[in-house]
Amino acid sequence: MKVVSAPVSSLSPEGRRWASLFVVCLAQLMIVLDVTIVNVALPSIQRDLHFSQANLTWVVNAFLITFGSFLLLAGRLGDLVGRKRIFLGGLVTFTVASLLCGVAPTEGALIGARFLQGIGAAAQASVILAIIITEFPEVNERARAMSAYVFVSVAGGSLGLLAGGLLTQTLSWHWVFFVNLPIGVATFALGRALIRADRGLGLEHGVDWLGSLLVTASLMSSIYAIVEATAHGWISAQVLGFGGLGAVLMAAFLTLEARIENPIMPLRILRLRGLVNASLVRGVLVTGMYSTFFLGTLYLEHVRHYSALQTGAAFLPWTLTVAVLSQGITARLVDRFGPLPVLAAGMASAVAGLLLFGTVGADTAFFPTVFLACFLIGLGIGNAFMPLLTIAMAEVPAADAGLGSGITNVSQQISGALGLAVLSTLATNHTKGLLADHHGVTSSLLGGYHLAFFIGAATIAAGIVLAFALLRPRDAQSELQLADAPANLDMERQAA
Repeated sequence: MKVVSAPVSSLSPEGRRWASLFVVCLAQLMIVLDVTIVNVALPSIQRDLHFSQANLTWVVNAFLITFGSFLLLAGRLGDLVGRKRIFLGGLVTFTVASLLCGVAPTEGALIGARFLQGIGAAAQASVILAIIITEFPEVNERARAMSAYVFVSVAGGSLGLLAGGLLTQTLSWHWVFFVNLPIGVATFALGRALIRADRGLGLEHGVDWLGSLLVTASLMSSIYAIVEATAHGWISAQVLGFGGLGAVLMAAFLTLEARIENPIMPLRILRLRGLVNASLVRGVLVTGMYSTFFLGTLYLEHVRHYSALQTGAAFLPWTLTVAVLSQGITARLVDRFGPLPVLAAGMASAVAGLLLFGTVGADTAFFPTVFLACFLIGLGIGNAFMPLLTIAMAEVPAADAGLGSGITNVSQQISGALGLAVLSTLATNHTKGLLADHHGVTSSLLGGYHLAFFIGAATIAAGIVLAFALLRPRDAQSELQLADAPANLDMERQAA
């Protein structure tokens, strides 16, 4: 720590803020990398630990279930006990769990470690947006910071494919987890030195443990139902049972929160139209978008027979486009035209990219078709996600920033899981139908992928209509103006 503290002490307050942004973005990159980097290593994990095909899915699902389930609770705990404390605790948990994953001798040990890894990821991810909005209250600087966050969130996917393929091929699958250890240690040291300490609202009035249990169990049950739908069917007793249980628990949670004095989720947060409406639009966008990366990867690997490294490289136009936009271009566009026009144009670009993906065939060259599709989707993400995040968090009081961050993240995780499950199911069923009609394997696979891409495009197109209905220019502009005024934390604490 002494090595870090010397240069840190010489940083100006402005320099420290941007350095802390680097730290939280590095933590976000670890989380996003983990999803795709593990997917690449699944065949090697299956051979070494003797996973069945059914159990192998739990290497991914175990992480997704705990990650999505604990986001809301972790975000509110950040408001109560301090976001820096929750962030660093999440880093430690994630890093230790990564070590346990890498040395896991059995499939049970690996799945258990993945559950723990998801909890750590939820703790750190839940407060990242809250740290950003409290560090950057001025609207233009916040837009730049949000752009950096969006870039890292998007870039991690294709970087994970590249890194996963390289590590698995040159070393072993264990290293897709071990790579987190030096990054986690460095991020913890930098975060402890650079991120501003905050006391939180405090626990003087106690913690709503029953509400915490209800909301976490509700989200866990709902996400479990979604991720199991592909294997068991949407009308299976297992999926309907856990989905219904999640809905009942959520209703009980909301009823409890309305009646107690110190709820874990004050329902006043749901009266923030910018947060709720932007989360709904974001959910629709993510539902359509998540199919692209997953099914696009399957197309490149199963139809075009790309290696993991080639597939990762194929998505670089997507990543590089978002990187260029994150250098302040999107922020300037929002400042010039307002968030809604930029958001709508970005979503329209994503629709065009998905429609172009829906035309690929067995012999389609990477350039120009796949290249242009990835470019258009990158252009869409880069121009849509930042305005949505800005609108969602603009009117959230600093005292509730962790909770607002948690709600935003939960909307993305559930929508992403739902979109992937639905579109994968539709693609699989359509492929099976084509095979039953004696179509070739390749043409049947393409038929399934095309259907999913077209439905994803239609979903995002519907999201554009929803954005104009819910995020009117006047509302969006007023929300952005609210972001310019730093919140009075003492007053918020009294209100809380």
